[in-house]
Amino acid sequence: MTMTDDPLSTTFAALADPTRRAILGRLASGEATVNELAEPFPITLQAISRHLKVLERAGLITRGRDAQFRPCRFDVESLGLAADWLDTQRQIWQGRLDRLDHHLQSIQREQTRNRP
Repeated sequence: MTMTDDPLSTTFAALADPTRRAILGRLASGEATVNELAEPFPITLQAISRHLKVLERAGLITRGRDAQFRPCRFDVESLGLAADWLDTQRQIWQGRLDRLDHHLQSIQREQTRNRP
């Protein structure tokens, strides 16, 4: 299975880069053009465009057409798959940690009872 076959892996790979996360953070406040997104970064417009393509392939952004501009928008719904996966993992690990805590407390109670 390649990453293109696995939307969750594609999403997490896109989110793994701090520049792409910063771009999404900016887009969370509203749509922006490539030039507007590039302003805070010390990288070329080509590099920003490559980041945008990764985000677009992951379904995290959409790009529209407005005359000569192609404003980018954050597609928040696309995070649903990743959020669902993270929530499932959180529940699994919370259950495991709760059971570990219960086990450790029972060991401590047993040691307290067995002290001379």
